[in-house]
Amino acid sequence: QVQLVESGGGLVQAGGSLRLSCAASGSISSINVMGWYQQAPGKQRELVAHITAVGFTNYANSAKGRFTISRDNAKNTVYLQMNSLKPEDTAVYYCYALDWSGFSSWGQGTQVAVSS
Repeated sequence: QVQLVESGGGLVQAGGSLRLSCAASGSISSINVMGWYQQAPGKQRELVAHITAVGFTNYANSAKGRFTISRDNAKNTVYLQMNSLKPEDTAVYYCYALDWSGFSSWGQGTQVAVSS
């Protein structure tokens, strides 16, 4: 089983930056993909970005060019650098990990609020 703890959310003005971190513990060796989802009030949870164990990345169109996902396997941590933030980026951001058997684990979420 994998446990995930997010940090780095907060309140920022439009155009600002935040870096989210997600530290994994537990069955680390079982993790294949790690990534981030966002859930805005009244909306479904949506993929922001993910990164595989060998470093392949995938981004939502809304995140391309502004957000960068990275992974430090030595620290069992995935990061999401968010630049040029917009009010529509306001959401709870959830870290997730997908193991090689297809089982997913989720963090508790961290709030990001972007003021205009």
